[in-house]
Amino acid sequence: MNITILGTGAWGTALGIHFALHGHQVNMWSHNAAHAETIREARENERYLPGFRLPEKLNAFSDLGEALQGCGLVLAVTPVAGLRASIELLKQHNAGHLPVLTACKGFELDTGLLTFQVVKEVLPENQTIGVLSGPSFAQELAQQLPCALCLASENAEWAAGLARELNTGIMRVYANEDVVGVSVGGAVKNVMAIATGLSDGLGYGLNARAALVTRGLAEITRLAVAMGAQQKTMMGLAGMGDLILTCTGALSRNRKVGLGLAEGKTLHQVLKEIGHVAEGIPTIEEVHNAAARHQIDMPITDMLFQLVRNELAASDVMERLMQREPKSE
Repeated sequence: MNITILGTGAWGTALGIHFALHGHQVNMWSHNAAHAETIREARENERYLPGFRLPEKLNAFSDLGEALQGCGLVLAVTPVAGLRASIELLKQHNAGHLPVLTACKGFELDTGLLTFQVVKEVLPENQTIGVLSGPSFAQELAQQLPCALCLASENAEWAAGLARELNTGIMRVYANEDVVGVSVGGAVKNVMAIATGLSDGLGYGLNARAALVTRGLAEITRLAVAMGAQQKTMMGLAGMGDLILTCTGALSRNRKVGLGLAEGKTLHQVLKEIGHVAEGIPTIEEVHNAAARHQIDMPITDMLFQLVRNELAASDVMERLMQREPKSE
C-alpha cells in the first residue's frame, strides 16, 4: 500500500519507518520545506527522531501533491492544532476521498472536537475515517520493538480490513468500533501523565502514583462514557494500556512536563526544554470544559487546570486532592 503521512514529528517518522520496513511505500509530508529537505538529504529526522536511518521506501516532501502520488491511505500525525488545516489542504488537492487515520491525540482547541470529528467536519462525504491509538513510544517503534494498537472507526468493516492489512509481527493492530472511546482514552491519558509526573517529581512515591493512575482511569472513563463511549474500551489498549505507559514511561513527554513543573520551572521553560509538542497541556483546558458540559467530576483535571492557569502551586495539587471529602469508589 502507498501511505502518505501528514507531519514529520517523532511519531509520524516512527510510523513511516515501521510501515516502510514492512513493505509499504511511505511518503511523509511537512509544511516546512527546509525540514523536509534536511530529512531527504540526511536520510534521518535529526530534529525529532535522531539516530534512525530512513528505509529506502520512506521519503519526505514539502509538496503535498507529490506526497499524495498513488496514495491509498492518509495518516494524519500532525499536532492536533494543525490537524484541521492539514485536512483542508488534503481537500484542496482533491484527495478528500482517501481513507484517513488520525494518529494524533487530543481535543481541538475551542471546538472541543476529537480528531476524527475534525476530519469528518472537513470531509463530510468520506466514509473511511478512523483513529490509530494505543500505548506506543516513537523511539521503541523505530527500534522495531513490539507494540499493540487500536484502529477504530464507525465504519467497522473498513476498520477490520485495514487492521489486517497494517498488522505486522512488530505492531499488532486490533480493530475497534468504539472510535469515541479510543479517542478520549488517547487524549485524556496525557493529562493524567502530567499529574503523575508532578507527583513523582515532588517525591510522593509509588503509592501516590498508583492512586493517580487508578483515579485517573476513573476520570477518563466517566468522561468517555458521557460522550458515548463503551466502558469496556477504557480497560483496553487505548484506555488502561496507554494510560499506564504514558504515566510511567521515561520517554513520556507529558510526564516530563509534570516532572519539570515539580522542579519549580515555568511551563514555558519546561516545554522549551522538551522541544516537542506535549499534547496534554492544551488538552487540559478542553477536558476541563468537556467535564463541565457533561457535568462530570474530574478532580485531577480540575487541579491541573488551576495549576496551568497559575491559580494553584505545584506543591499544593496533591494536598488538595487528598483533602477532598471521602466518598465511595
